[in-house]
Amino acid sequence: MNTQAQEQEHLPATSTNVDASEIDKFSQLAHKWWDKNSEFKPLHDINPLRLEFIDNYAQLAGKKILDVGCGGGILSEAMAKAGASSVTGIDLAKKSLKIAQLHAMQEQIGNISYRMVSVEDLAAEIPASFGAVTCMEMLEHVPDPGSVVRACAQLVQPGGVVCFSTINRNTKSYLQAIIAAEYILKLMPQGTHDHRKFITPAELARLCRQAGLEWLGSSGFTYNLLTRRYHLTDRLDVNYMIACRRPLD
Repeated sequence: MNTQAQEQEHLPATSTNVDASEIDKFSQLAHKWWDKNSEFKPLHDINPLRLEFIDNYAQLAGKKILDVGCGGGILSEAMAKAGASSVTGIDLAKKSLKIAQLHAMQEQIGNISYRMVSVEDLAAEIPASFGAVTCMEMLEHVPDPGSVVRACAQLVQPGGVVCFSTINRNTKSYLQAIIAAEYILKLMPQGTHDHRKFITPAELARLCRQAGLEWLGSSGFTYNLLTRRYHLTDRLDVNYMIACRRPLD
């Protein structure tokens, strides 16, 4: 039985907003999640910037946090160490979750837990349960990003913050995020991204409004080829993050 079939066997029965090929893609790389010189190096490099952005809007200290599409737990662990009262990471890639759980045990992080559940199922199970919700580098990997946005909005408490990150859809993002990152610089495996699934800031803003979220702010990432470092920027033309708030009821 191939890897994809094995992963599909373990997907929750009600999980429809999932691309099995995407799960398989990350499952094959699961053992490399915490290798900072592997295909996941870009995530390790941008993680301090992601944490800074999220904490600026959500004030993580003392809050119950949900990390949607947590993968191997890179961001989840950072938020747990930043003072969150608890962090729950969810994903549908079983192998990635196993890596996340093992690494948290090794680091002796007690305020973190992981579940294999879809964000839609969790929203139906425990709505309005988290002080903040993060969903980073995931929307461009699912068939229906709007469904994920709605579920995140349902899971955060009134007055709570939801943070998303994804990739803009334009010629520049195709050249930088796919041609340069995957084929020239080899920062990540070829085929990691599909340009057709990228989401413009206007499209994401509309999905957030439709889900009842209020836009708070945004920031982009820029990569310096000389220093090989990422920095935050006001430009949203390639990789970008947004923060929204669920209004008080």
